[in-house]
Amino acid sequence: MDLCIYEHNIDMKYTIITINYNNADGLRRTIESVVCQTYSDYEYVIIDGGSTDASVDIIHKYAKHVDYWVSEKDGGIYNAMNKGVKVAHGEYLIFMNSGDVFYNNRVFENIEFSQKTDDIIVGRVLTDDGKEFMHQPQQLTMYFLYSSTIPHQGAFIKKQLLEKHPYDETLKITSDWKFFVDAIIYDNCSVGFVDIVVSKFDVDGVSTTNPEKTWNEKLEVMRTMLPQRVLQDYENMKQSECLTQSLTPILRQRYSIDKILHRIGTLLLKI
Repeated sequence: MDLCIYEHNIDMKYTIITINYNNADGLRRTIESVVCQTYSDYEYVIIDGGSTDASVDIIHKYAKHVDYWVSEKDGGIYNAMNKGVKVAHGEYLIFMNSGDVFYNNRVFENIEFSQKTDDIIVGRVLTDDGKEFMHQPQQLTMYFLYSSTIPHQGAFIKKQLLEKHPYDETLKITSDWKFFVDAIIYDNCSVGFVDIVVSKFDVDGVSTTNPEKTWNEKLEVMRTMLPQRVLQDYENMKQSECLTQSLTPILRQRYSIDKILHRIGTLLLKI
């Protein structure tokens, strides 16, 4: 086991945690996006799963910027994330795993400027090609979490929440989603959305490259958390939503549906 700990301020505002396993190039990109931040009130933690590539060499190269790192075999990504939480000292934690990068060097300055104090602060996340990963909802409901999720690459989470609701290590893909359901829906914690791009995430992750596997695991979790009739309602709503999304372009092209809706809206305003 390789281990290195540096002295740090125990009253740190933020902890950045990076999980890595045999992704040296992705780890380098992530570290570089961390160390260039203009805001300095953070600590940096790297949990490596005993990589056999050049990952540890990369960590040594940037060691003066890392407050704590370890390289040892672990029980998977969520076991590693829980390990990161245990050694963190920040009030807010954010996971920026290897391959994911902060959008620019002023992310933390921008988050501080927002003056948000919610239990979870959520910014925007882009994919590698610049597309929005998640459109921030007007209302954060269980149905939103049924059909979508909050990307951890854009979420600043109070450490006490992650201690109260540790990641479920029996899950392979969706434990971060389950955390948000536990914390937001069942624990009713506060969530504040900010119009700040926080990161660009690596689209080669398991949850994005295996959508069917991700959904199946998510569905199994929901079956233990929600009554069957509620799940059936959500499935019906999702099917209607998909049908609407598929029909809208056709209606626009063939029947000028936008003009019709505009006229209906104008008439309603006159009533």
